[in-house]
Amino acid sequence: MTEAMSVITPLSSELASSGNGPIVAVTDLVKYFGDRCAVDHISFAIQPGECLGFLGPNGAGKTTPINILLGLVRKTSGQINLLGREVPKHHRQVKRWIGVVPQADSLDPDLTVAENLLTYAGYFNIPRKIALAKTEELLHFFALSNRCDEIIEHLSGGQRRRLLLARALINDPQLLILDEPTIGLDPQARHLMWERLEILRQRGTTMLLTSHYLDEVARLSNRVLIMDLGRIVAEGEPQQLIKDMVGLEVFEVEGSAPELDNLAESFKECNAVIERVNDKLYVYTKEDCAHLERLLAKTRNWLRRPANLEDLFIKLTGRTLRES
Repeated sequence: MTEAMSVITPLSSELASSGNGPIVAVTDLVKYFGDRCAVDHISFAIQPGECLGFLGPNGAGKTTPINILLGLVRKTSGQINLLGREVPKHHRQVKRWIGVVPQADSLDPDLTVAENLLTYAGYFNIPRKIALAKTEELLHFFALSNRCDEIIEHLSGGQRRRLLLARALINDPQLLILDEPTIGLDPQARHLMWERLEILRQRGTTMLLTSHYLDEVARLSNRVLIMDLGRIVAEGEPQQLIKDMVGLEVFEVEGSAPELDNLAESFKECNAVIERVNDKLYVYTKEDCAHLERLLAKTRNWLRRPANLEDLFIKLTGRTLRES
């Protein structure tokens, strides 16, 4: 199934609007929990039709700004505007234009697939006729039409995640917040979700995506923002950030300590950054370096690959395991 969703009747004639400005504008946001500063004077914006990947290791502070946007946590200071309206002052007004796909499964197990959507539509006072049309279209779009009368416990994990995304779209949100949208899914289910999210992005849906699957973030995001220790440490277009801060390619080399010592010394002739991690050498090249392959000709365990978002993430936040 590759067809895009058709244009469905809007929730109401009173649509949210931020004019020509950003959908989300955060300025100098600060949040303390007791003496601990979880968010330390951060500022960012999300433009209409943009997908912003919001990244950070556990405990970095990335979840707190999202919870503040959703009205679940009170800010300590700073300013937030959603759709041109200040929050939390106008939060009740703007909530109707936000869709959320939570990390945890929050579907009602006592209802069928269709009833989950129709009940959720009721929270937004969507007229029954429109709600039925939206439900039919969303179930078709997410390949769930043949499951409309099934109860939730009969669905697979992938079907539940698709239903959560369908539910988040029932009110035609102008901002879609995605918290680990493909967590726990097998490759086939992940690719189906990616396909649907890419279609939504092409239709101009504004999205805020947080995920530990960095290939997912690189694939879906126009721009990424990386947080660590409550601060923004990088922000920009993914591939440009990778090129500027990591390089073009990565050589991963395994070997004994003497082998790696000798190679590291030889690699200094190239325009590259070298990182030693236990029995592995990582070489981040800033330009094409054919000399490296000649040096590795007699080394059995090595790999050459393009630099990626995970390399950037680790460079900025380290390799040490974080506990939240």
